[in-house]
Amino acid sequence: MTKKLASKRTKRLLSEAEIKELNLPKADFTTSWQGRLYISDAGHSMIAEKVGITEKGEYAIKVR
Repeated sequence: MTKKLASKRTKRLLSEAEIKELNLPKADFTTSWQGRLYISDAGHSMIAEKVGITEKGEYAIKVR
C-alpha cells in the first residue's frame, strides 16, 4: 500500500503518483495527518457539508 499525503489546504489524501499526475506542488502536502474520511457523495453527505467538502474522495480529519 502506498503512503498517502494530505493537502495542507484541502485535507485531501493523495498518493505521490497522483500528486505528480495532477502536477501539484509536493510542498503543499504533508505526511503528518490523522483520521480518514471517505466521501462518496458530497452533495448528500451531512458530514461533508459540516466539514466543508464539495468533492468525493478521501480526506484527512486532522492535518498538521
